[in-house]
Amino acid sequence: MAFAAALAKLQEEASCSICLDYLGDPLTTECGHNFCSSCIYQRWDLLQGTFPCPVCLHHCPDRSLKRNTQLCHMTEIVQQIPRIRGKSKRQEEPLCKKHCEGLALFCEKDLQLLCAQCSVSSDHGDHPLMPVEEAAATHRRKLKSYIESFSEQIKDTENRSEMQVSKCFEVRERIENEKDELDSEVKQLKNFLEKEQSAMLISSLNETTDVEEKLMDEKNQISNYSTVLNSLLGDIISKCLQTDMDLLTGIESIHIRYDNLEPPATFLYELKEESCSLPPHYLGLHKMIHTFQVDLTLDPETAHPCLIISRDRKSVTYRTAFGLHNLHGRTSYPAVLSSEGFDAGRHFWQVEVRGTGAWSLGVCKESFPRNPPMPPFPRNGCWQFHLWANTSVTWDSGNWERIGIFLDYELGEVSFYNLRNRSHLHTFSERFTEKLIPYFCIGLFTKSLEMHVVKDER
Repeated sequence: MAFAAALAKLQEEASCSICLDYLGDPLTTECGHNFCSSCIYQRWDLLQGTFPCPVCLHHCPDRSLKRNTQLCHMTEIVQQIPRIRGKSKRQEEPLCKKHCEGLALFCEKDLQLLCAQCSVSSDHGDHPLMPVEEAAATHRRKLKSYIESFSEQIKDTENRSEMQVSKCFEVRERIENEKDELDSEVKQLKNFLEKEQSAMLISSLNETTDVEEKLMDEKNQISNYSTVLNSLLGDIISKCLQTDMDLLTGIESIHIRYDNLEPPATFLYELKEESCSLPPHYLGLHKMIHTFQVDLTLDPETAHPCLIISRDRKSVTYRTAFGLHNLHGRTSYPAVLSSEGFDAGRHFWQVEVRGTGAWSLGVCKESFPRNPPMPPFPRNGCWQFHLWANTSVTWDSGNWERIGIFLDYELGEVSFYNLRNRSHLHTFSERFTEKLIPYFCIGLFTKSLEMHVVKDER
């Protein structure tokens, strides 16, 4: 008995773990396991990057495996010994529970293993049937196609999770910035805003808490979804490494789990901007914003090559450019025009500026030359107000400037206001005779200045 057991163990060691037959042209993996060369390369078919060992799942760096010459000779000797465990191996193969016959076919409609008698029964008579080996190869390819899809979904889910964390900080920073701005105004207008301040801070705090809770809840949902994806991906990878019979057993549940996956919905939010009662001398500007405010977008076709326009066409930043050519239709100064123009009425728009450097805002005539021989001035059709910014470029800082521009076309005035302290800066008076277009200019060699067209919803 001991000799028989030892002989059976020797024959088992000389067998391939994939095909369960004697090793043919054996190759040895980095982890020390041996397989037929044809079996291991077929198992790794369509895989890229890493190649798991079918036995221990150790990731081999590449497909280059060493041929085990000594094991090859030993296998040839072992093959000459009568195989003791052949009968027991056949007995270990799964049998049809209904007919006690070998499962040799696979029903593609019901996704079930069948024996010969099952295949001709009324339950499967008209269903598409395939041999086990062919069906396993087909479903193995299909499962492998899921791997890339899951990898992309996991990557996207992780990115979404990181974005939600970032949004939590943005919400908190936005509220803090509004609080700082509010505190600054309250100090100047304490007699008018004492009661308003308390109510607004409470509202902002409640809104912050509510938004953060919802964002964190979504983050948890995304994290749970990521866990489900990773779990299913692990099951699929493990399934791909199983034998044909094991792979097809229970395959339906994996297909169902894959088809029924639904990512969590995205929570959309929009912070409300609190308003407060202003003293009498503020009411004129406050009414101007509400009555005449327009929403502008930047025109990339008019932008100087040194300027970068954001996708939403609301922001512009300066960049260094060499060998500037093809300025047709563009300004020769680092400026950009609005897509909108006005030839009548009253219009108000706002611009936020962050960073350090020179900049100017205003309007220009539609016929204003894009490549003027001299700097833009009122005499050649450009009315702009020049300023120098020296603030932090980071958007999470409260250091920024917000300028309001008011155009009264019929009156012939372009006025500029500092909206941080609600003060008047300057007014141009002129007789306008053609369409005027909002003008935005960033000084040369500025490295950290950004303009952002905003709209006050209050």
